Amino acid sequence: QHTLEGNRDHTAVIHICLSIYLDRYFQTLYSSLTVVVLVHLSSDVDVIDCSVPQYNNRLDTPLPDVPFVRNLSSEQKKLKEKEKGSWTQLTKEEKLALYRLTHELSYAEMRQGSKEWMTVLGGVFIFLGFTGLLVWWQRVYVYGDVPHTLSQESVAQQTQRMIDMRVNPVHGFSNKWDYEKKQWK
Repeated sequence: QHTLEGNRDHTAVIHICLSIYLDRYFQTLYSSLTVVVLVHLSSDVDVIDCSVPQYNNRLDTPLPDVPFVRNLSSEQKKLKEKEKGSWTQLTKEEKLALYRLTHELSYAEMRQGSKEWMTVLGGVFIFLGFTGLLVWWQRVYVYGDVPHTLSQESVAQQTQRMIDMRVNPVHGFSNKWDYEKKQWK
């Protein structure tokens, strides 16, 4: 009878754990679905239909497929009607306004360089400055003193020992030492 009660307790624990797990699972699923539905229902998202021609400012494409301004105001519609007549009757401002209806930028404006290089160069200098500070901080606070084996005396002792041991006598270090005169060849 003791094992039967233990099995009931074990089953109850499993049911509780399963209900907690399912509760969390469905809460997560509900919140995820809510976010997805809200994103799809919001009208703030601007979707571009790539199956229709798009306006582009490009030097190699002087006449874009579509005009820059697609939805004309009443004043712009009147100007378009006036365009159908003689162009000598149009003022310079009206001609410019008609040009701006079809093109966002002129060739001179498209050829004008941007100031983006300053931002890129500034970012590079900030990165290099931060890297320099990091290297300086590591030299001062992280790395210890130079090991004594890199001192001039220690390097000379190591070199003499390699010569005495005749290291690489054919093509290497000892090949360049004259053992009779005790100097470099």
